Amino acid sequence: MRILVCNDDGIDAPGLKLLEEAARRLSDDVWVVAPDGKRTAASASITIGRPLTMRHLGDNRYSCSGTPADCVVTAMTWLFEDGRKPDLVLAGINDGRNAAEDIVYSGTLGIAREATFWGIPAIGFSRVKNPDARPEDADFLAGFVRKLWEEREVWVAEGHWLSVNLPATLPAPVAQPRIGRDKIGTTAQVVSEEEGETVLIVPRGRAHATVPGDENDLIDRGYVCVNRLNWFGEARVGEELLEGVAR
Repeated sequence: MRILVCNDDGIDAPGLKLLEEAARRLSDDVWVVAPDGKRTAASASITIGRPLTMRHLGDNRYSCSGTPADCVVTAMTWLFEDGRKPDLVLAGINDGRNAAEDIVYSGTLGIAREATFWGIPAIGFSRVKNPDARPEDADFLAGFVRKLWEEREVWVAEGHWLSVNLPATLPAPVAQPRIGRDKIGTTAQVVSEEEGETVLIVPRGRAHATVPGDENDLIDRGYVCVNRLNWFGEARVGEELLEGVAR
């Protein structure tokens, strides 16, 4: 079983190390490609027509100068150009939950989405800030991924991937939440102003809005939250609308 592990927090992130440890409990064919620095909120953007620098760090580990999704693209087009693609892509573990609108902004989930474009099953992992990290967390994650892989016929489908939010403490019960609303990027602060130019910064943080049964609610109650997402999201309009605008 070939596993590709990527993240958006950078090659030296603790979450990546933990996910790599879990992956190596499942396979001796594990590859790691991660950005050379933090790429928060990079979503699923990729780099086209500009150079990307790949650094070999040993033991099938590489850093990439591009975006999180670039890590999948460079792996598929360069590392695995012989055609032997990974069986599974694991993304994360993100430093912070990915809830509500984060499913679009998240670089971690952008990795998983990019993997589905290549026909590869993918799971994006995120975890609350400052978790109660323990050495046995890797064992829990390895067992969790193993069970998901054994039951992959239930969740693997074209254009779909899993988003998993981990609570502060593991092991934990598992639930499937509704997707909530908890918008980030709702304010801007003026850094400096000159004639014709204003420098702004959109600060980190969110309202932590929640309703019963959404991701924030269940994560805060100590659940591992699993959502199956897809990239196409098609919702067809009625033919009468098309007929009306065509007149």
